Amino acid sequence: MINALFSANDAAWPDYSEALPPAFKKFGLKVDLSRDHPPETVDYIIAAPNGPVQDFAPFTRCKAVLNLWAGVEDIAPNPTLTQPLARMVDKGLTDGMVEWVVAHTMRHHMGLDHHINGQDGIWRTDYPPLAADRPVTILGLGELGVACAKALRDLGFPVSGWSRSQKAVDGVTCHSGEDGFHRALTDAEILILLLPLTDATTNIINAETLTLLAKGAFVINPGRGPLIDDDALIAALGTNIAHATLDVFRTEPLPKNHVFWAHPQVTVTPHIASTTRPKTAANCIAENIRRGEAGEAFLHLVDRSRGY
Repeated sequence: MINALFSANDAAWPDYSEALPPAFKKFGLKVDLSRDHPPETVDYIIAAPNGPVQDFAPFTRCKAVLNLWAGVEDIAPNPTLTQPLARMVDKGLTDGMVEWVVAHTMRHHMGLDHHINGQDGIWRTDYPPLAADRPVTILGLGELGVACAKALRDLGFPVSGWSRSQKAVDGVTCHSGEDGFHRALTDAEILILLLPLTDATTNIINAETLTLLAKGAFVINPGRGPLIDDDALIAALGTNIAHATLDVFRTEPLPKNHVFWAHPQVTVTPHIASTTRPKTAANCIAENIRRGEAGEAFLHLVDRSRGY
């Protein structure tokens, strides 16, 4: 019998306790899933970074910690975490992010706010450009970034992407390195942020980098709040940035008195761009446990030196 400890908040337990057992059965695993296994008996920890397990040292038998979230910045630096850490790569999470990103990209591209909010009797005939004439840049070409890049590419947008290491995606202009970063940003009309949060990416969108975007550009951030220097963004909204749609923030929930709430050129969504779906995530978790038991390499392991 394999002992799996579920370490997440109370609200998550009912959905995962229903979704995980069928997934374990599908992969031929006999798993005792519990929220209270003694630490020395645990083979795998299924963990959310805000879950009850914060000290991983007592889990001496644990073969891997399987993160329930795509982001690992709140768990990877934990000095007690010496076990392999796998991040969540979930089809449901990916599909949700693609849908959110495409929706807000098309909203800004088509000028929907202009027409929806302009129900004032004025017959406006200013046509948007075709997608082929609207350059889009995605910072971050991990699982989520690549999926969004492909979806926007297939809609006809010229898509550029940037990542720390060089990637290759059919139909997408891929950049890497410092020079590539500046090339990716230059004259982009829609900027989408899907980078992991590290020391190197904190405030990567700042007063200097915002000036590289095209006049009247749109910024869409479903990645991590601290990727953007908030003060620099607010200043740029008065110059070259037309609008910012933000799903993530330095402090969440976003304080009620924060300037973003009332700013006419900012759209706030409450960290809903996507989430891990238990039904599909259960298969990801079960597959990694199967691999661990078979002596195979775990999928989606976090590189501690990079922080993601």
